[in-house]
Amino acid sequence: MRKSIKKSDRIKVHEKYNGHCAYCGKLIEYKDMQVDHIRPHREWIDALVEGENIDSLSNLNPSCKRCNHYKRSLNLEKFRNYIKTLHERISKDYIVKVGLDYGIVNITPFDGKFYYEKIESEGE
Repeated sequence: MRKSIKKSDRIKVHEKYNGHCAYCGKLIEYKDMQVDHIRPHREWIDALVEGENIDSLSNLNPSCKRCNHYKRSLNLEKFRNYIKTLHERISKDYIVKVGLDYGIVNITPFDGKFYYEKIESEGE
């Protein structure tokens, strides 16, 4: 059974990227934040290393509800690849095709970098 993350740790996770979702960059209020395990539970169990803690701050990211829903139990690379193909799936939707025809919708492919990677590379 998974244990819940302490409030003090949840606050640290929320502050990790100044209240932004680590993946899309959307500003999220503390009450709306979901805590994502960067390395998911099922992978952690498969590669259990003594002394490591799945709930350590280094394995936790602040996430908006949508990103956490789509990341589910994917690792970062699988989630990245999933998002990289999102524009292809979106453009198949009929109403989106109409929006494209009228110039209402503009679909830009994901550049492959999550928000936290962009801000970390800016800090270098």
